[in-house]
Formats: sequence, C-alpha cells, structure tokens
Amino acid sequence: MRFILVGTGLMAQEHIRNLALVPGTRIVALVDPEPSSIAWAKESLRASFGDDAADIPAYSDVQSVLAGTSADAVIIASPNYTHHDVLLPLLDTDLHILCEKPLCTTVADATDIVARTEGRKGVFWVGMEYRFMPPVSRFIADVHEGKVGVLRRLALHEHRFPFLTKVGDWNRFNRNTGGTMVEKCCHFFDLMTCIVQANPVSVFCSGAADVNHLDERYDGQVPDIIDNSYTIVDFDNGVRAMLDLCMFAEGAEEQEQLVAIGDRAKLEVGIPSGIKVFSPRVPVGEPKATVRETIEVRDDVLAAGHHHGATYFQLLAFLDAAAGRAPVQVTAADGLLAVKIGTAAEISAREKRMVRLSELEG
Repeated sequence: MRFILVGTGLMAQEHIRNLALVPGTRIVALVDPEPSSIAWAKESLRASFGDDAADIPAYSDVQSVLAGTSADAVIIASPNYTHHDVLLPLLDTDLHILCEKPLCTTVADATDIVARTEGRKGVFWVGMEYRFMPPVSRFIADVHEGKVGVLRRLALHEHRFPFLTKVGDWNRFNRNTGGTMVEKCCHFFDLMTCIVQANPVSVFCSGAADVNHLDERYDGQVPDIIDNSYTIVDFDNGVRAMLDLCMFAEGAEEQEQLVAIGDRAKLEVGIPSGIKVFSPRVPVGEPKATVRETIEVRDDVLAAGHHHGATYFQLLAFLDAAAGRAPVQVTAADGLLAVKIGTAAEISAREKRMVRLSELEG
C-alpha cells in the first residue's frame, strides 16, 4: 500500500513510525508548505524505513502531489482548519483516505464532506484512534456484550498536559481548531456515541481557559482555547455521559479513564496502566467480587506513538477496510457527529446553557 502523507508535523511522525511496523506499506510522497516539517518527516523516514526512504518527493500542495504521484492511500495530518480544503481535490480521486480528527472545524464544512464522500470508490476513514487502544477496545466490547447489564451512566476522564507547540502555534485559537471541545474532545464524544449506541440529544458544558497559555501573546492576542471543562451529554435511550477534561494535570497517574455503570455492574479502565476493573453489584454485607485484568500492548507498538498503540491498530483496521476485508469503522458521518457534539459544547460553555443537537441541523 503506497501512502501520501499530507501534513508532516507531530502527528505525521507517529504515522510514519506506525507504517514502518506494517510490512507492505510505504510512503511515496510528502505534502507540507512548511520546509522544517518536511525536513523533520524525512529524518523520521530515514530512521524508520532506511536512508532511501528519505529521498521521496515533497510537495507544497495537494494538487501538485496528485499530478506527480501514483499512490493507493493518503493520510491527512495537516492542521484542523485545512482539512476541508485539503480534502476537496482528494475526494475526486479513488484514493483511500484516512483523515485525522477532527473531520473539520465547523459543522457546515463537516456536513459538506459527508455529502461528498457518498458513493466514492475509495475508503474514507476519520482518525478517531482512541477506539483502538487495546484496553479501550476491550472495555467497549465488554459494554456491548452486556457485562454491566443495561448501561445507564458513562464517565470519561482526561487529565493531561497542555496543548503542545505546533508550527506557528496554530492550535492556540478557536478559529483554527474549532475549539478545544472539537479539537481534542471529539475523540471522547466519538467514544461516547460508539459505546452508548444511541443518538445524542443535548449537551451542557461548563468550561473555561483558566491556567494554560494565558501569558502567551500572538499579535497582541491571548489564546482563547478552553483548558478544563465538564460536559454532560444526554442520549435518546436515557443514558447520560460525562467528560471531565483537565489540561493542566501533567502529574496524573492515569491520563485517561473510562467508567461505565449499568444495572448489574461497574466497569473501569485506565490508560496508560491498561488495568480493567469489573465490579458486579452484590447484596449489602456480602464480599465484593471485583475482577482486575491488565490489557498488555506490544512494546514496539507503544514506542511508535503517544496514543497507547491506537494509531497502529487503527492502521491495521484501515488497511483491512481498504482491501475489502472489513467495513469502515469510523465513517465521515461519525466524524460529523463528533464535531456536532463538540460544537454544541463550545456554544454551551460560552453561553452557559444547554444546547440541543437539533439546533445545529440545517
């Protein structure tokens, strides 16, 4: 499988390392208008694939690479605000496309992409890789198999470090990212809909920019991205889900935690520990029947990225879909729904009110 890599910054480095773990895949072209990012990608190619790999051509735009390159697939890892325009010429080809999250920064742009993907010959996949962390995959399977009984509550927690430095610090402003609740939290809103398997109805978010980046200035402007929030999403099957985000919690033992509670049991999993805890309900006074299990991930897969193996396992699933062996697991419609929930959360945090998903239709 011959890949074009569009965008060669931080996330692209992870894709390079993971592609190197899969026999039969190679990168045949790079696209990025920033010379320093191209140079970084070529260093990574040399380290991962060997010296010859660093000699592949580099282009500054998608139109140029399409005119001069034969390929099978493309990975889009460019800044969020570029996704819509980058996708337009690619959607007119038969290339298999893996577009990093978020699909787009606005509901209107994401809706447009969904319409344009209909009837395409090539696979279209949105990079919601959190589903593919092995401990999270097992957690999802347990919930769907009814281990907790009828799911009633879902809580997702991410306590982590601030946003990293990107080229031009584009990720410091809502206008470029769609807002933190779209840029970062689309992962968790996608997990919610994947786990709950129902339609989100309303969103309430309390969030603000309280600690991070407040001393930074860009042409006199202060970054406006939310750095901590609580978000509640109500689903039409009665399940309520909550996301607890804090981006000034670098010292947390677990970066992500997922907790599902049904009428029969509670299920938890943590990242990076990989520890899954199953706690069935027992009558008062009887001994607890907790079961603990550690979900292991190969060391080379862990070393290839910052997402607990998710990028590697997502790549395998994408390749299966491209070969016709399996369905697309994260569709453009899934990407749009995550953007809608994130957009509703941004509105809710600013306007301090509940936002119905129906407000974003049309």
